Amino acid sequence: MASSIMIALQIFLAFVGVYQFVLALFGIVRKKNTVQHKPQKSFAILVAAHNEEKVVGALIENLNRMDYPKELYDVFVICDNCTDGTADIARSMGAHACERFNNQLKGKGYAIEWMLKELWAMPKHYDAVVMFDADNLVNTDFLVHMNNDLCNGHQVIQGYLDTKNPDDSWVTASYGITYWYCNRLWQLSRRNLGMANFLGGTGMCFESALLKEMGWGATSLVEDLEFSMRCVQRGVHPVLNYEAKVYDEKPVSFRASARQRLRWMQGHFTVARQYFFPLLWASIKQRSFVKFDAALYSFSVYSTLLGFVGTVVIWVDYLLPGDNVFSSIYEHLPFWVPGAAIAAAALMFPLVMALEGIKSGKMYAHLLSMIVFQLSWLPITFYAFFTQNNKQWSHTQHTRVIRLEEVQSKQAS
Repeated sequence: MASSIMIALQIFLAFVGVYQFVLALFGIVRKKNTVQHKPQKSFAILVAAHNEEKVVGALIENLNRMDYPKELYDVFVICDNCTDGTADIARSMGAHACERFNNQLKGKGYAIEWMLKELWAMPKHYDAVVMFDADNLVNTDFLVHMNNDLCNGHQVIQGYLDTKNPDDSWVTASYGITYWYCNRLWQLSRRNLGMANFLGGTGMCFESALLKEMGWGATSLVEDLEFSMRCVQRGVHPVLNYEAKVYDEKPVSFRASARQRLRWMQGHFTVARQYFFPLLWASIKQRSFVKFDAALYSFSVYSTLLGFVGTVVIWVDYLLPGDNVFSSIYEHLPFWVPGAAIAAAALMFPLVMALEGIKSGKMYAHLLSMIVFQLSWLPITFYAFFTQNNKQWSHTQHTRVIRLEEVQSKQAS
């Protein structure tokens, strides 16, 4: 009985792996958006900040130089429980500094919810709301692309998430490679198939009318994923804009990275508990492949957990004396199947880097160290399962002051 359950689990995990691999193939070909519209949509740009005086100035300077009519966008910095000079810097650079102090409801989700209420009460109306983090940089044509998608009828748009400091350490290089992979083979593949994309926490654009109708309501540790699921439930499909690039600062040390990813996984478990079964049932009832995909995506944190636990159990069983209680699915398959599966998965990463135009030999060398980074998701997810009820938001310190010109110069070299 136990062996049958283990085999069933492995079959399910193999299905998930094959499903994602096949889906990824549809991201290899990139179709550029050729429909252009004149600037007509107005934007409220919200910048979430908590004690970000060291980096927020570079972003505001960046936003002040957008290739978009200045009268069609305003910058609002959400100074959330700040005890430094974030608000003063924002004001001195022409942005609206909106200060919020609440020691009970902490975190980006609560700060956004508060800011939207403030925004709706203002006399000026904006067609859309764009959200960034204070450590971001953004290509100056970002609003041009958002305007195009809004004019084409899209209500929720996610920009291309890149890393502004991939050269800082093996950890940031691993983040960079992972983001290139996800943009191309997770997000673009879904865009090409007309499926729902998933929000990434920054570089997001929302039609104001939709936000007012839905409310924000996403206050978990992964507010982006939570809002994505709410959209799919309502039949609203977030869409990726591959040309609208945002650069995010990533933790340099493994310790800081592990803390950040632990928070993500804790929040992912919360979202999975809340949305997996409703979306799965809706996908069956409505025969909606998009909702099935979203349900499976929400469940991915459990897939990782089950895969880790199942692998440990099988290896411990093999190492113990006596007959094995559990068997591996690979015992029932041709010997070459495991090797082919691992090789196909591994080759996807250098393929993506080539497709994205990455030329740095140093970055390709980091494919080896990235193996450690990817494997570290397993114990992090395992620990997150037992601490998922910890709703304490943890702030990631940002200290690198990098200008957009530096990022673009490195990418071009």
